[in-house]
Amino acid sequence: MGGRIASALAPQPRAASAAPDAPRRFARLYALTKPKVVRLVVFCAVIGMLLAGREAFDLVRAACATAGIWLIASAAAVFNCILERRVDSRMTRTMRRLSADGHPSVGAASAFGAVLCGAGCAVLWMGVNGLTLLLTLATFVGYALVYTLWLKPSTPQNIVIGGAAGAMPPLLGWAAMRGDVGVEACILWLVIFLWTPPHFWALALYRLDDYRRSGLPMLPITHGSLHTRSAMLAYSVALFIATLLPLAVGMSGAVYAVFAVPLGAAFIWRVWQLRRHYSDALARRIFRYSILYLAVLFAALLVDRALRGW
Repeated sequence: MGGRIASALAPQPRAASAAPDAPRRFARLYALTKPKVVRLVVFCAVIGMLLAGREAFDLVRAACATAGIWLIASAAAVFNCILERRVDSRMTRTMRRLSADGHPSVGAASAFGAVLCGAGCAVLWMGVNGLTLLLTLATFVGYALVYTLWLKPSTPQNIVIGGAAGAMPPLLGWAAMRGDVGVEACILWLVIFLWTPPHFWALALYRLDDYRRSGLPMLPITHGSLHTRSAMLAYSVALFIATLLPLAVGMSGAVYAVFAVPLGAAFIWRVWQLRRHYSDALARRIFRYSILYLAVLFAALLVDRALRGW
């Protein structure tokens, strides 16, 4: 891994240009935090906090946990952009994350990410608890270093294995409120873990040319479209089963079931259609639906808990 780190951090030639003004510099730095992705991370973490129950919920601790998780997740995104800038530059979707005009520089982006991570650690240590800090830092290392530098460029199962870190937010929220990791939190982790492969493989399918240029061993490139679509279907079925576990352990009730069952059935149906007759348009719709699916599923868990007295 040491060689990859040195290569990723090595300076690259950039075209000379006038530095943008301060607001534009900050806007470019902020874009490196992947705000849309981080919002979903924070949303899932807050759901974990609320599902921990009224007796465990503390508003001040929840605010600190939300801020700390947001800061460290943003830092992880920044370092991911830095370490993947060569790959990103070859892909249409990501080529402007670290702009070709040299602004922000790698040094400025690194300092920005370090400040975000340090601030997040301080907030979690002083305002939440040590377990949440350790789990959040482990997630940071898992995503920003292990996934980015090792898994993503070396195995077509990168999305599956790396999904272990991506599934952590609700578990972090639960730990922030309760100071432990319970069965319910593990179920939430499992749902996101199983959701991740069909979500990202749909993206990889309709962005196949982009990923070919990147040189990354994504599953559609190494094993083909049909194999990937079959794997997506298998994970979608496993995901549907996992979303029924909250009902099995008494974590949720009828209101949640009203949403979870049709949402999951629709997900499987869409992937089944993609398995039978591939099109970029359908893969794109599945990718977008998967984001809505996860948000509505977790919101349904929360509404169900609230209606049952929290």
